[in-house]
Amino acid sequence: MNIELGISSFGETTPLETTGKAISHDQRIRDLLEEIILADKLNIDAFAIGEHHRKDFAVSAPEIILAAAASKTKQIHLSSATTNLPTINPIRVYEQYATMDAIAPSRVEIMAGRGSFTEAFDLFGYDLENYDELFIEKLEMLLKMNKEEILDWPKGKFTPRVDHKGIYPRTKKPIPISVATGGSIESTIRTAELGLPIVYAIIGGDPLHFKPLIKLYRRVAEKVGNDLTKMPITAHSWGWLDQDKEKAIKNYFYPTKLLVDQISTERPQWKGMTYEQYLESVGENGAIFVGDSETVANKIIKVMEELGLTRFYLHFYLHLPIASMPHEDVMNAIRIYGEEVVPKVKAYFRKKDEKERLKLKWKNNK
Repeated sequence: MNIELGISSFGETTPLETTGKAISHDQRIRDLLEEIILADKLNIDAFAIGEHHRKDFAVSAPEIILAAAASKTKQIHLSSATTNLPTINPIRVYEQYATMDAIAPSRVEIMAGRGSFTEAFDLFGYDLENYDELFIEKLEMLLKMNKEEILDWPKGKFTPRVDHKGIYPRTKKPIPISVATGGSIESTIRTAELGLPIVYAIIGGDPLHFKPLIKLYRRVAEKVGNDLTKMPITAHSWGWLDQDKEKAIKNYFYPTKLLVDQISTERPQWKGMTYEQYLESVGENGAIFVGDSETVANKIIKVMEELGLTRFYLHFYLHLPIASMPHEDVMNAIRIYGEEVVPKVKAYFRKKDEKERLKLKWKNNK
């Protein structure tokens, strides 16, 4: 079982608890580049950067930051988290990531999604009523040009006709493309039918509640004859690390509440976060991964094992962090993740694989 552990970030710029002021967008972008370079040096498998078009997130063009990181790193895989396909031209998406692949061969990936926030629809002149149709049509177009150098594409509802035109530059092999979802049944089925890897954003409740969805994804993929060995299942969740478990829990409450409370003013299904709810979320069965290296590693192992995941992102792939924390503290959290959490999780699954191999060998020789 090839386990991959990464980090995702949206380049948050919410106010810091210590100063009450937000990090400027330009400084946050420079900080983010330093964080990716550190993750690469620590042999963390991947770093994914999300796309947003609002004041509390610095990154509206993840491709540019990923390209800068590609030129300054040696081994880490670089991905969007996500590329919001409904409001972007899929030809430009392919061209941008193919260009990055020339800088960092076989290290670039596209995580395609609709976008959890919808401000880009008004900004770029799209109708929110076409939320799903836009994504489906543009994803199909992106997948086609990823396989074929010369694109023939009939005029769609949202995409122009393309008559036998080459899309350049080309990569030596197709760019890995996965689909990000918050847990939609429809997205799960469609992604499985397409034979694409899936990424679940697990940001609330018990992560193990995603088990039926993952089972459905596998069942549909097998039914249509897709190869599940080429369809890794990923989850990414919010998280934070410190050498002191209680300090990590205490310090992560303010930024988490800040973001949740802000979203609750925009989405009627969200409510402001209390400290009791936060403690439940960072607890053993919650969706937020916070604490020292042992606590976070054990929780990652549990979730990956129970759900059958092969990839995990701490936003921080975990998402690290979900709202603004001082840059030096983020760098410290990345060090703990790379030096302590990642080795422990990978060692656990290597040992498990070895036990399974020995069992199989014993059974065959019996």
